[in-house]
Amino acid sequence: MDTFNSSDLNFSDSAIEHFSKVLIDRGAGEGVKLGVKEAGCSGYEYTFDFVDEVIDDFISFEKKGCKIFVDAKSFNFLKGSLVDYQDDGLNKGIKIINPNAKAVCGCGESFTL
Repeated sequence: MDTFNSSDLNFSDSAIEHFSKVLIDRGAGEGVKLGVKEAGCSGYEYTFDFVDEVIDDFISFEKKGCKIFVDAKSFNFLKGSLVDYQDDGLNKGIKIINPNAKAVCGCGESFTL
């Protein structure tokens, strides 16, 4: 990771490598969309999707050639977060370290603000 910015959305090198690999394996797409929606046992959960056409009104980040898109409402929930990819045996996947989250549910899938 280059630098950490508390008013931005930060990505680890492993997260960018993971997103890039998934896009290459998919064979299509402009990038990855991150978001937050009301759901889960704690109130909110993170969402991930592919972007096949550039979304002009979304905030976009480009890291090492990988494009990430976030809508403005979700960005307010994610500001200052670190998006990381962790590979720990059977437990592997994207982990978001969000300083705005007051609590995370027991399964780790949702959070409270």
